[in-house]
Amino acid sequence: MTTVLEDILPSASDCRKIAAEREAEKAADYMKRRAIAEAEKKALFEKLEKPSGVTDEERMERAAAIIKRAMNNGVSEVEIGRFSNKLCTDHGRAINQQEPGWEDTLLGLPKELFQFWKKYLQPRGYRIKFQIAEWPGGMPGDFSITLTWQ
Repeated sequence: MTTVLEDILPSASDCRKIAAEREAEKAADYMKRRAIAEAEKKALFEKLEKPSGVTDEERMERAAAIIKRAMNNGVSEVEIGRFSNKLCTDHGRAINQQEPGWEDTLLGLPKELFQFWKKYLQPRGYRIKFQIAEWPGGMPGDFSITLTWQ
């Protein structure tokens, strides 16, 4: 009977060992997925931090398409981007305070978008809003860029 019982039913010690191994596998899998996500986030940040390589003509075509689609949907503003506050030299503090010169804190793609608006869209009556969109832990998080023609 002892041999049959050992073949059929693992000991409590064996159960604990197997459970611990499964938990360790889950933890390792979670850490692996987290590391991949962090690497992707870092790569995206590095990409957004550098010049985009998009010409003003390409950007104008994109802007026109976005504006026309929004206009046809009956709205008078559209969010054109959301970015990490790390794309500001002060992590979004000046944007939040709407301090004069806040636009000088922008880096990478957000800076390009602001400069494009200033050069081409502002003279045509479009306005732009930069504002903190998320407040994780009560601190400024991502900021959004909204183009409006109200």
